[in-house]
Amino acid sequence: MKNFKAYMFVLSVAVASSVFSSCKKDSYTPQTDLLYDVEVDGATATFSVKTEGVTDLKWDFGDGTSSTDAKPTHTYPGKGKYVPTLTASVNGKAAEASTVLRIAKTSPVKINDNSLTDWAAVTKDVVTLGAKKGIFRNVKYDYDGNYVYMYAEMTGKKADGVIFDFYMDTDNNPSTGLSTGTFTEGGYDVLLEGQLLTAGVDIFYHNSTNQADFSFAQQSIADAYQVGTVQEEGGVVKFEMRIARGKLKGLTGSGLRIALQATKSDWSVTLGSAPDDGGPSFFLDMSE
Repeated sequence: MKNFKAYMFVLSVAVASSVFSSCKKDSYTPQTDLLYDVEVDGATATFSVKTEGVTDLKWDFGDGTSSTDAKPTHTYPGKGKYVPTLTASVNGKAAEASTVLRIAKTSPVKINDNSLTDWAAVTKDVVTLGAKKGIFRNVKYDYDGNYVYMYAEMTGKKADGVIFDFYMDTDNNPSTGLSTGTFTEGGYDVLLEGQLLTAGVDIFYHNSTNQADFSFAQQSIADAYQVGTVQEEGGVVKFEMRIARGKLKGLTGSGLRIALQATKSDWSVTLGSAPDDGGPSFFLDMSE
């Protein structure tokens, strides 16, 4: 599996001494050019000077920290707008260059690191499990600009071939999708269903104008989801997955209602729900 970079871009900044430059080009005549590139991966930015003849350089990263390295790498503390500034001498003349960096919501979850320890840092979006939790012991979610991540712990074995149903109100709009059925407070546009840990899941879109009609059409969407690390020990299975926000209709919005249900491999018994079926689904606020 390849590492995915949430986003990456390169900014070239050339400004006059004491002139501020944003991501857009301003109409001015440079007096002393100072050029540098910024490469951003998640919350980590790598800076490199492109102008020749630069000495006495100092980076102010815009979050209270600084560096005098020629090519520093800096990890920002969280999402937000930062204004990194480089001051230096260019051929003996003082110069300053700034730009605006917008760091988006990032996730500590790495889907391809053969570990689940990164989920310990996810403490906000944890599903409250009720009387109908069944086999589920822990379910939680996280997200970034590109993916929704899910972690689950359940009793049993991977080889059990448990069937999972993910009910998803992807556009956070109760007036679209299935409005009756297993979980309330949502119009469920997307259903992921199948033996996730042994055979994968199929993807279905609600395809009826009647919101009371349990009618879903199967979709063929490449790379819409990916199972990460799966661990099994002492009668407990722990696993993670991610869903590509850009692949499923409506999932690029600011909120998602999602509920998970497990069923025995022969469809004979419902094994558990997170949260409880018959009640509201879990709301994942993605407005950051």
